[in-house]
Amino acid sequence: MNEQTPILDRLDDQIGWYDRKSQSAQKRYKALKLVQAVAAAVLPLLPVFGIPHSEKVAAVLGLIILIVETVQQLNQDQQNWIAYRSTCETLKHEKYLFLSSAGPYMSAEKPLALLADRIEGLISQEHAKWVSIQEQAAKAGARPASLPAEGANSKRS
Repeated sequence: MNEQTPILDRLDDQIGWYDRKSQSAQKRYKALKLVQAVAAAVLPLLPVFGIPHSEKVAAVLGLIILIVETVQQLNQDQQNWIAYRSTCETLKHEKYLFLSSAGPYMSAEKPLALLADRIEGLISQEHAKWVSIQEQAAKAGARPASLPAEGANSKRS
């Protein structure tokens, strides 16, 4: 068995996890922002076009805007999208440096051990940031987001 396999498998798993989570957070964030923008844009047009029961429609649109904003604050999709994308790209960068024996791996006595140490450090940093954000969100009354990736084969939401 190739000794690189477990470490590179772990790295690929983490890159995939952060990539998927970043994409889903981005899609959710953009969809919610679009709904919010459309509702806000329609609101001032109601009286202009003489929509029947415009005050009720305006109330519903205002409620939609409020609910969408609340969901955005609770889920923190924009922050997660950016943080997960950043971590994913940093992990990819480490992978390519290692595979090409460049950067810190060029002169490393044990490049595989260095890779393992560096990727676990990056993942630990992401976990620490995530915990900090969740603590801040809890103080503000928001619900926690899904925990960043831990094990190579762990089940995640």
